Amino acid sequence: MRSSVRSGEMAKLTQLIDNEVFRAYATYTAIVLLKMMLMSLITVYFRITRKAFVNPEDTASFGKGESAKKYLRTDTDVERVRRGHLNDLENIVPFLGIGLLYALSGPELYTALLHFRIFAGARIAHTFAYLIPLPQPCRGLSWAVGYAVTISMAYKVLKTVLYL
Repeated sequence: MRSSVRSGEMAKLTQLIDNEVFRAYATYTAIVLLKMMLMSLITVYFRITRKAFVNPEDTASFGKGESAKKYLRTDTDVERVRRGHLNDLENIVPFLGIGLLYALSGPELYTALLHFRIFAGARIAHTFAYLIPLPQPCRGLSWAVGYAVTISMAYKVLKTVLYL
């Protein structure tokens, strides 16, 4: 009996993959997560090219002792990338949870795609605005657009499934 319950649960999971809205969510979630992961690589690139490290063991290839200590420092470019990465964490993580609930709340495909695409585009634009850097209000607007999309999805979830 227990195996039939589990196979029934598994069937429901495979049906989820057939849901177009869920597939759209999975697609755009993968895009923004890969973009966020890319920020780690960009941070590494800037740390190496600017020779700015925070841990003594990271400076070992540049010498030992006092000669390596000069590489234990902060750099404005490295810090800019790190702030962009932190902003991704602060905005993409809520999108993951709220976006999943939104996808499961039964929205129209067109509306869901609009939400997911605008969010992904806003996060990509935010990264370019941070790294280039573009003048304000470019970065602020791209942040606000992505944030508003997440709020819009949260509102739709609460409106659809409010259970207090």
